Parts: sequence; C-alpha cells; structure tokens
Amino acid sequence: MILTTGGAGFIGSNFVLDWLAGSDEPVLNLDKLTYAGNLENLASLCADPRHVFVQGDIGDAAQVARLLAKHRPRAVVNFAAESHVDRSIHGPEDFIQTNIVGTYRLLESVRDYWSGLAAVEKSAFRFLHVSTDEVYGSLGRIDPPFSEANRYEPNSPYSASKAASDHLVRAWHRTYGLPALTTNCSNNYGPFHFPEKLIPLCIHNALAGKPLPIYGDGQQRRDWLYVGDHCSAIRRVLEAGQVGEVYNVGGGSEKANLEVVTTLCDMLDALNPRADGRSYREQIAFVADRPGHDRRYAIDAGKLERELGWKPVETFESGIRKTVCWYLDNQDWVRNVTSGAYRDWVGRQYGAQGGD
Repeated sequence: MILTTGGAGFIGSNFVLDWLAGSDEPVLNLDKLTYAGNLENLASLCADPRHVFVQGDIGDAAQVARLLAKHRPRAVVNFAAESHVDRSIHGPEDFIQTNIVGTYRLLESVRDYWSGLAAVEKSAFRFLHVSTDEVYGSLGRIDPPFSEANRYEPNSPYSASKAASDHLVRAWHRTYGLPALTTNCSNNYGPFHFPEKLIPLCIHNALAGKPLPIYGDGQQRRDWLYVGDHCSAIRRVLEAGQVGEVYNVGGGSEKANLEVVTTLCDMLDALNPRADGRSYREQIAFVADRPGHDRRYAIDAGKLERELGWKPVETFESGIRKTVCWYLDNQDWVRNVTSGAYRDWVGRQYGAQGGD
C-alpha cells in the first residue's frame, strides 16, 4: 500500500485515479477536505476496495501515526498543500500552517514510523514530496529555464511556504536519513481543477458569460504541464528516483497567459459556440496586476529525462483540448464545486471527526 496526502485535491486525485488504473496496489488517501479537496473527484472509486479514504490533517500527528501503524504503507506521496497564490496574499497564515507546520509534523510522524521498520522494509521505503517551480522565483525574458541547481528565491507567501517545506524535506533526509525525494513541477492543468486557477476559471466564466480576467498585460509566461503527464512523472520518480534528489517536472510548453486564454476562447468557439455567434475572446478583461507577480517560469526537465527516461506525452494543444472537453462534459461537477454543495455532503457523510 502507498499513502497519499491531499489525494482528493486536483493533482492528488488525478494521481490516485491514475495509480489505480495501472496498479492493483491499494492507496490510503488522507485529505483534510478543505475547499479544494473534493470527494466527487474520486466518485468512480466509491466501491473500489483498493481505495481507502480518511478525512484528516497531515498536521494531526496522532492520527497520522495511527494510520501508518495500521496500514503500514511502503511509501508516502505528499500532495497536501495550500496552493493558490492569490489566497496566500490575502491570508498567508493557512499556508504557513499547512505547508510548513503540517509538512514538519508529517515528516516527524513518517520518520518515527520508518525508524521502526525492519531492515528490508526500511531500505525500500520512500517519502516523495510534491512541490512547485515557484520556489525558484521569477526568470528574466532570456534567462535559461529553471534547473534543479537554481537557488530558491520565492516571491509570494505561497511559494515561500513551499520553499520552506522543501528545505524541511531535504534536512530530514540529510540529518535523519529519511529516504526522501522532491519533485518541483510547473503549472498543471487538466480534469478536476478547482475553478480558481487561470484555465478552469476562464472556461467556467466563458460558459457563464462572465469576464475572463487577465492580470496586467497578460504576458506573464508559464510552462504548462498536463496533469496526466505529471502523474506519470511522479510514478517514475517513486519507482526509480535516487534518494535525496530533486527532479523538475515540466511540460515543455511555455506560454504567455494571454495566449493560453485566447487558445481557450478559440477552442470553445469551435466546440461550444456562443448563442450570439460572437467569439469568447470578447469576454477577455484585463485587471490590475497582483502584488509581486512573477513574470516568467520555465522548467528544464532534462534531468528527469536523462536519468529516469521520462518526458511528457501531451503537447499543450492536445492537453488543452482534453481539458476543455472534460469541462464541457462535466458541468455538474463544476456546478457542485462552485456551489459548495459537496462540502455540505462531506459534513453529513463524515461528521465532525471524519474517518479513521
């Protein structure tokens, strides 16, 4: 069995679904079910005995210790994090508590469990920490992409909290010998993405006839990684990554935000035309830039390809088409997520204490 934390969120739920589609190894899934954690993402697994869901917090050391002792996973994959830059600017404390304090407590719980394993199990155990390229800061227009050798220069409360968590993982490996790995990924997109991030927000607003907000001049550049490719990279690192190493994961698709949104508009024009026959591009609205907005991210994933043979399957064009089609086909999911109805259901289903 493996343990995933944050496995009901966007990337985590995609990973759990991907894992069980290709393996019979069970997944113990621990998720706090904050606003971005959604059990509806995992509805297809509701009767699958290979998926064991527990509502809980990585910062609850006693609960994590009980779960580790009971289920004895061979690996922990840590997706649990607060991850939205805008939310971190308005309310950084949740990011400090989850991304720093929560990661610390999880590391300590896992270290205690790992220390008590038999020699063979101890040698085979892995802790994989999923992080972001935002820890590296912002690139200039002609700077080379981020490699694993770039120094950390986080510019938002979110990226600073993730940088801190990365440093904790490194320290727990170097000081205590915990067999840890870290992945730093570029901007993900795909199914089950909570509609606060650029791509799902613009799809949702376009279909609702609302403005498509773009910060500043829209020329902020990001490398875009289809979430299915990210999942395959994590599987590969977990399988063959060298303990103590960091692996950057990118999609090889650097795009300006404005280009991403116009591509979405053109795709929606073709797949779901407006009733008035006009283009969704007319809904684009430029808004004041956010404080400390990083201008450019780009990822050099060459280490992952050279050492572990991984590279993305999807191009931006193929991945974005899959994403748009998924949202068009799953409007009930979008309505439930944006209405908050699924959170009411979680309260009725699990109560105040959650599962165990």
